[in-house]
Amino acid sequence: MQQEAATKAARTNLAPIPFEADAPFLKVVGELPRELNGTLYRNGPNPQFESPGAHWFVGDGMLHAFHLENGRASYRNRWVRTPKWQAEHDAGRALFGGFGRKLPDTPASVTPDGGVANTNIIFHAGRLLALEEGHLPTEIEPGTLKRTGYCDYSGGISGPFTAHPKIDPVTGEMVFFGYNAAGPLTPALSFGSVSASGVVTRFDRFEAPYASMVHDFIVTENHMLFPILPITGSMERAMRGRPPYAWEPDKGGYVGVMKRNGSPNDIVWFRAETCYVFHVMNAWEEGDRIIADVMQYEEAPLFPHPDGSPTDPRKSNARLCRWTFDLAGNTDRFTQTYLDDMTGEFPRIDDRRAGLNSSRGWYACANPDLPFVGALCGIVHVDGKGSRLGQYLLPEGDTISEPVFVERGKDAAEGDGWLLSVVWRARENRSDLAVFNATDVAAGPVALVQLGHRVPDGFHGNWVGAA
Repeated sequence: MQQEAATKAARTNLAPIPFEADAPFLKVVGELPRELNGTLYRNGPNPQFESPGAHWFVGDGMLHAFHLENGRASYRNRWVRTPKWQAEHDAGRALFGGFGRKLPDTPASVTPDGGVANTNIIFHAGRLLALEEGHLPTEIEPGTLKRTGYCDYSGGISGPFTAHPKIDPVTGEMVFFGYNAAGPLTPALSFGSVSASGVVTRFDRFEAPYASMVHDFIVTENHMLFPILPITGSMERAMRGRPPYAWEPDKGGYVGVMKRNGSPNDIVWFRAETCYVFHVMNAWEEGDRIIADVMQYEEAPLFPHPDGSPTDPRKSNARLCRWTFDLAGNTDRFTQTYLDDMTGEFPRIDDRRAGLNSSRGWYACANPDLPFVGALCGIVHVDGKGSRLGQYLLPEGDTISEPVFVERGKDAAEGDGWLLSVVWRARENRSDLAVFNATDVAAGPVALVQLGHRVPDGFHGNWVGAA
C-alpha cells in the first residue's frame, strides 16, 4: 500500500522535496518581458517528515520565490519555520498528526501548536504574510524568506485568520475572517479589517448555522458574504477517531450577507443548493443584486463522509458557477448557474477589479479529453459572463498551478499584462515558471524560466512588484 501511494505521489507531483535551494541564475527560454520586475511568491504543503494519517492539507509550508528583474530570473525556496516545524526539526521526526493533533509518543513538553503557514502568501501594508486558516498570519522577511513570527497587529486580532483575505483596490483596506473562532471545530466566525497603513480598524465575531470549513469568502464594494457549506467540523467525531472534517450534505448550505459597515445582528442568511466552494473568482454589486462567480463542486473532494467513506469522484470536480443574490427580493434563496462545463480550480482576476464588476478572469483547468479530469493541466481565459476567450493545454502528463495576473503597468487596461504559473514537467520531473500574455493564453508561454528540480503541487501565490 505504501509503495502504491509513493508511486502515485511521484506521478502526480504531490510528494515533498527534501531540501532548500538557491538558484541565482536560471535559464530562460524565450524572453521575459522587461516590465516584469518583482517576485512571484508561492506557498504549499511540503511535509518535513511523514506523519501517519496526516492529510496533505496540513503539510509544513514551503515558500517558493521566483525573482524576475530586467529579463533575468532567480529562485529561492524555504520551509516556513513555524513552532511546529522547529519542534519536529529539533526532534528529527514527526510530532503532529495534522490539525494540531499531537502524536501519542510526542513529549508532553512540546507546545501544541500545529500551525503550518502553508496556503497563501500576500503583501499588505509593508508586510509579507504566509497564511493558513488555522492560525494568525506568519510574517516573512521578503529577501531571505525568514520567518519573523506571528503577526497580530499589536494585539488587534486573535485566533484563526483566513488564507484568503481581500484587499480593496480603492481604499487599500484588507478585509478578513476566521472560522473556528471560539476554538477548534466550533461554529463561531470572526471578521475584521486592516487599513492600508496596517492598523486594525475592526474585529468582531458571530455564530454560523453550524461548524464548517470556510476556506474563502466574498467581498464587494459594500458587502461581505460568508458561505457556510457542508464540509462540517465535529469535535465529537474527532474524539471517536472519525474524520474531524467530513462531507455532510444533509446539513444544507447557507450564505450570510452583511454590509461591510454593518453588525453581525444584521446578517441575512440565504439558503443554497447543497454544494461546496473552495475559491471565489470575484463578486460585485448591480443595484440590489450581488453577483459572485465561484468554482462550485456538487460534492466536496478530498474529505470523506462522516463514516470515512469517500465522496463521488464524478461529482467532485469544480466548474465556474454564478451566484446571484436579490437583496430586495422576498426569498431566502439565491440562484446558482453553471457558466461552463470545463472543470478547473484556482480562479484569478486582475486584482485592481477585486469586488468590482470585472470583464476578465482566468483559472487552471483540466483536459476534457483525458481520463483523469482532476489533473489541472491548462489555463482558461473568460470574459465577464464566463464565456471562454481562450484556452491553453499542456502536453499530456504535465500539470499547472494557479495563474497569477500581473498588470503591464498601474495605468494598463484591465487584463493587459501577464499570467505567471508554475508548470510541472512530468517526463523530466522538474518545473518551469511559465509566463503568458494574459489576453492570448492560447498562444502558449512567451517565456519559460527553467528549474533543475520540481516545485511540488501547492496552493496559492502572489506577485510583489519591485519597490
